[in-house]
Amino acid sequence: MGVFEEEHHRLLHHPTSHAKTDLTMALTHSEPGELGSIAPDFSLPGVDGKTYSLSKIDSPKALVLVFMCNHCPYVQAVDDRINDLAKAYRDKGVMVIAINSNDASRYPDDSFEQMKARAKEKNYHFPYLFDESQKVARAYGAVCTPDFYVYQNLKNQFRLSYRGRLDDNWKEPSKVTRRDLAHALDCLLDGNPVSEDQPSSMGCSIKWKQT
Repeated sequence: MGVFEEEHHRLLHHPTSHAKTDLTMALTHSEPGELGSIAPDFSLPGVDGKTYSLSKIDSPKALVLVFMCNHCPYVQAVDDRINDLAKAYRDKGVMVIAINSNDASRYPDDSFEQMKARAKEKNYHFPYLFDESQKVARAYGAVCTPDFYVYQNLKNQFRLSYRGRLDDNWKEPSKVTRRDLAHALDCLLDGNPVSEDQPSSMGCSIKWKQT
């Protein structure tokens, strides 16, 4: 039984007050990005005790932003691949930053303390930030976990070059044949245009606070 099937089975057989919401909103696709748009600034706490501001980070050649969380099975299936990508491209001038915007009051597995534990357990090689107010997710138009953005650094402005999936098989890494996000990074680093064919990412919906 795969990670998504296990989560689906858990929700079916161990219902909670929000289980039905998870079932009906389990699969959400990212939306097309406005290519060339400037990344909104943010200042968020990281699990490493530091505060990260987009305007103050070292100027990498490219920036990968990932909206993710702890509990989503789609994230759990690919976070090792995200970590591998961060390690592989770090020395090439690419910075990866992950942001969790889920409502931790309803999803305690996504609390800041649990984020710290997850980052330590998985040995994340990228900053993992908490967007408790959810303002950053809304500013970026993020809708799912994981939701990927690639920005090119052009004269110290980060402009969107790619918003789409990590690769073509979220569930089985051994069957991946197309690494879309890595290909976009390679194009940027080689000075080539990034294709506008950007298949959407998919995952759990961001768990917005109830009003």
